[in-house]
Amino acid sequence: MKNFVYDIPTKVYFGENQLGHLGEELKKYGTRVLLTYGGGSIKKSGLYDKILGEVKNAGLELFELSGIDPNPRVESVNAGAKICKDEKIDVLLAVGGGSVIDCTKFIGAATYYEGDAWDILAKKTAVEQCLPVFTVLTLAATGSEMNASGVISNPKTQGSA
Repeated sequence: MKNFVYDIPTKVYFGENQLGHLGEELKKYGTRVLLTYGGGSIKKSGLYDKILGEVKNAGLELFELSGIDPNPRVESVNAGAKICKDEKIDVLLAVGGGSVIDCTKFIGAATYYEGDAWDILAKKTAVEQCLPVFTVLTLAATGSEMNASGVISNPKTQGSA
């Protein structure tokens, strides 16, 4: 076995009313936030409105990428990276389960990559820079909120990594 140090600085707010810390935490990294989410269940549950309120109260500017699929597609990553580049996004906020979080992590890396995000995986390109990623977990199952990896699919190549 090789010796190593595994250090992933992850702060977790757990329990009732913890969403109230969201704005202050995001603001530590900038003022332009990209919110990512899936099919819209966060709107039906009322979570979306609560997040908008926290972001607004912190004086942050919000941009959105919705419709992230289960087994997220590289097209969503590329779309998110384009928004980040065009709008000079400072910080990412993934609201959902593992698929939304995985996609958002790749968006953070692809923002600093010139080319198709799939190349990062296919060519095993080293990720040297990534936007900060925050999560509001709606489904505790995958552990994606606590690690640096993720799964992205590419329908054109019928691959996933």
